[in-house]
Amino acid sequence: MESIDTLIIGGGVTGLAAAVRLAADGRSVCIVERHPKPGMETSTHNSGVIHAGLYYPAGTLKAKLCVEGAERLYAFCATHGVPHARCGKVVVAATDEEVSGLESLLARGTANGAPDLRIVDQAFVHEREPHVRARAALWSPNSGKVEAEALVRTLLRVAESHGAIFLRGTKIVGVSGENGKFIVTTERETVEARTIVNAAGLFADDVSALCGGEAFKIYPVRGEYAELKPARRNWVNALVYPLPHPSGHGLGVHLSKTTGGAVTLGPTIRYQSDKDDYENDRLPLEEFVEPARHLLPNLNLEDLTYGGSGIRAKLHPPEESFADFMIRHDTRQPGLIQASGIDSPGLTSCLAIAERIGALASEALD
Repeated sequence: MESIDTLIIGGGVTGLAAAVRLAADGRSVCIVERHPKPGMETSTHNSGVIHAGLYYPAGTLKAKLCVEGAERLYAFCATHGVPHARCGKVVVAATDEEVSGLESLLARGTANGAPDLRIVDQAFVHEREPHVRARAALWSPNSGKVEAEALVRTLLRVAESHGAIFLRGTKIVGVSGENGKFIVTTERETVEARTIVNAAGLFADDVSALCGGEAFKIYPVRGEYAELKPARRNWVNALVYPLPHPSGHGLGVHLSKTTGGAVTLGPTIRYQSDKDDYENDRLPLEEFVEPARHLLPNLNLEDLTYGGSGIRAKLHPPEESFADFMIRHDTRQPGLIQASGIDSPGLTSCLAIAERIGALASEALD
């Protein structure tokens, strides 16, 4: 039976970034992932946006780790050749009635430490995004984009270069405790670990229960995307967002030009019970036309094609509007480190989350 310092359950960006941090510190680390490849769930089913920290309540982990994580992510991508761009973002007030919302967003982002935010006029937006309708906008120059799949591959490569072991296509079937350690049984092997990091994303509540940890519920929330057809990709140059969704559940259907040149519209918001259902009962393309015309008034149904979909792992039910990241020692199992409820801005924050996990692991191991 192999004995290690830390077993990480989940091979998305959170688990992989934690593996990089812990293995670089000289810890023996094993990552267990149920899929044949890393990052096959939320990590690569999203907009690929590097957020600046505009949207989250001041003092929350989401606010702090987003601002810190953005700078760490830009530096990591530059060092390791991950395709990315600090392209900037406009959050658009398309009508006079929406302009006051920009001031509120500016105040929140400034309180969070998002750098160099300012309100800009219609001419500023037109110069950068001539096809976008705007009365005014909030300009966020530190927002950007990253190729999520390349980031996942690179995080795994760096983790393995520090000695981390990646077990792909591996499901955990049992966890027990013995002499202050965890005995983790998979379909093929048994591992003894002094600590476990629960980075299981959509299945973090199930993993917590399996490890004898505290009870909580992950709510799967599907987001669907449309795309501009290739002939219309020149209508968007970078990142164009509306004001955040009034429900508090999302940032609204926004326009994102990816590192590969595609332009996505989305994501939508739908709470559902199935954690694996990405395609059943997809929204018709017609549902994207009106939200997109709010930003691109010349858009027609014929300009759109279907995009992908993703599922966020939220810690709050639909009747509530916010839950923070859960990154701490479990209240029932001190050797279990929870990294759960990592929805947006989880991609942006992954390296900052990893720093926090590293500190928690050191408390448990030293």
